[in-house]
Amino acid sequence: MEFKDFFKGRLRELRKERKETQAQTAKGVGMSTRYYQNLELGVNLPGLEHFFALADYFGVSLDYLAGRTEERKK
Repeated sequence: MEFKDFFKGRLRELRKERKETQAQTAKGVGMSTRYYQNLELGVNLPGLEHFFALADYFGVSLDYLAGRTEERKK
C-alpha cells in the first residue's frame, strides 16, 4: 500500500473516532478545511509542522500516525 493511501485512511479513522467533521478537525489542528480534506483524499501529505500538530491533536505518536507501529503512544 502506498503511504498516501495508508495515511489518508489513518486520518479518517482517527477523526471518526472523535466523531468530528473534517472542518472541526481542521480548526482544531489549525489548518484550513480544504487542506485537511486534501490530506484525507490523499492529494497532499502534511509538512512536518502539520504532521506534529495532527499527532498532538489525536493524542498519538508520530510513528502511529505514519504507520510504523500499531502502538498509539509510547
